[in-house]
Amino acid sequence: MPSSDGKETIRSVEHQPIYVTPEEQEKERQAIEEIKGLSQRPQSYFIVTYGCQMNAHDSEKLAGLLNAMGMTEAEDRLKADFVLFNTCCVRENAERRALGNVNWLKELRKDKPDLLIGVCGCMVQQPLMAERILKQYRFIDLAFGTHNLHRLPEMLLSLLLNRKRVVEIDRQENLIAEGLPVKRLHSWHAFITIMYGCDNFCSYCVVPYVRGRERSRRMEDILREAQELRQTGVQEIMLLGQNVNSYGNGNENGESFPKLLRELDKLDIPRIRFMTSHPKDLSDELIEVMATGKHICNHLHLPVQSGNDEILRLMNRRYTRESYLRKVEKLRQAIPDIGLTTDLIVGFPGETEAQFEDSLSLVREVGFDSAFTFIYSPREGTQAAKMEGRIPEEESSRRIGLLIQEVEAATARANESMVGKTEQVLVESLSKRDNTKVSGKGTRSVTVTLEGTEQDIGKIIPVKITSAATNTLRGERTER
Repeated sequence: MPSSDGKETIRSVEHQPIYVTPEEQEKERQAIEEIKGLSQRPQSYFIVTYGCQMNAHDSEKLAGLLNAMGMTEAEDRLKADFVLFNTCCVRENAERRALGNVNWLKELRKDKPDLLIGVCGCMVQQPLMAERILKQYRFIDLAFGTHNLHRLPEMLLSLLLNRKRVVEIDRQENLIAEGLPVKRLHSWHAFITIMYGCDNFCSYCVVPYVRGRERSRRMEDILREAQELRQTGVQEIMLLGQNVNSYGNGNENGESFPKLLRELDKLDIPRIRFMTSHPKDLSDELIEVMATGKHICNHLHLPVQSGNDEILRLMNRRYTRESYLRKVEKLRQAIPDIGLTTDLIVGFPGETEAQFEDSLSLVREVGFDSAFTFIYSPREGTQAAKMEGRIPEEESSRRIGLLIQEVEAATARANESMVGKTEQVLVESLSKRDNTKVSGKGTRSVTVTLEGTEQDIGKIIPVKITSAATNTLRGERTER
C-alpha cells in the first residue's frame, strides 16, 4: 500500500494507567477480529529483529498479534505482504543496518505496490526519530515505539481502512500490557519478561530514554505464565529485564528477584536462566538462591564494561573494580563451577592506554567464559555523547583487537577446564557443518556439539566433554 500524501501527526499520550485496562484490551481484540474480516488485509508477514533478547521477545509478541489477525509468517521478506522491522538503537551500526534495509524495501515496492512496510522498537522511540521518519522515509506505512506495541491491531486497522500512514509514539513510560498472544520461536525454550525499563542511566546508554523507567510485572502474573509454559513442555525459561536484580523495586508485598527465583524454582521447570544483572545490585541473597536452587543454571552474565575505576565513574556504573571482583569471589565460593560472561566497552571518551590496560588485566584476573566486546558508540541524548576526549577510530579498533585476543585466551582456558566433565545439554539445532551432529548449550551456557539427529532437538542430554575448540565444546552422550 503506497503511503498517503496527506498530513500525518504524531500521537503522544500524556498519561495512562500502569496496566493496560480491560477496556483497552477489548478494543485491540475487536480490531483483531475486524482485520481478520477484511478482504484487502495482508495475508503474510515477516519480522526482522535487531538487538537484544528483549527485542526478540517483543517480536514474538508482534508475531502472536499478527497470527491472531489471520496472517501467516512468510519464509522471507521477499514473499511477505507486510514486513516489520523491530529495531535497536543501542549502537549506531544497528540503526544504520535497519534504515539501510528499510530503504532496500522501497525498491522492492516497485514490483509489489501493495507491500506494507513497518518500523517499530527502540530506534523509533528516540527523540526526533518519528519526525525524521515522517520527512525522510515517506514510504514507511507504519511506525511505532516501544511503549505501544500492544496497540498494533488498532494501528494496523487504521492503516488498512484509511490508507494513510500511521506514526504513533507513546511517551507514557509506565505501561504494562498483560495477556498478549505470543508466537514463540521454540517449543522447548521461552522468554519471560519480568520487568521493563531501566533506572540506572549509565552515561553511554540510551535504554532508559527509549524503554522508560523501571517497572516490574506482578509476581503472580509471572508465575502463572511460567506454569503455563511448564505444562506445554518447555525445558528452559529465560527471565528478561534490563536489570533483573532490581526486580520488585516499587512493587507491593515485598517482591524481589531472589523471592521470584525461589518461587519459580518450585515449578520444576528443568532450567531457569536470566539476564541482565547489574553488578551493583547483585546481592548475597541472590547468590545464595542461585547456589541452592535446583533448576537455576550455573551461569551469570555480569556486565563490567571497564576494568578501570575512573572510567566506571564516568560511565555512572556505581561500583568499582574491587567491589566487582569481591562479588566474583563470592559467586565462585558459593558456586565453584559457575560460568561468568560479561560486556566490555573500549574507546570510552578520555580512556587512556593505562585505563584500557586495566580492562585487559581484569579479563585475565576473572577468567570469563566469554565476553561481548564493543567499541564505544555515542548515542544522542546521553551524557557520554557530550564528553570530550573522543578516541580516534583507528585507536579504538586497535584496542578492540587486543581485547578480543585476551577474551579468546580466557575462553580457551575456561573451555579446556571443562574437558572430562559432564554437562546437561539442551539440544537446539543440527550442526551447520555436519548434519550427523547436533549442538546446544550446557547449564553454563557454553555451546556443545555431539552426535545426534533432528529428533534430539528440544531434549536435555547428559554429555561428557571430550575436547575444547575455540568457541565450543565437543562431547559424547553418557548415562549420567
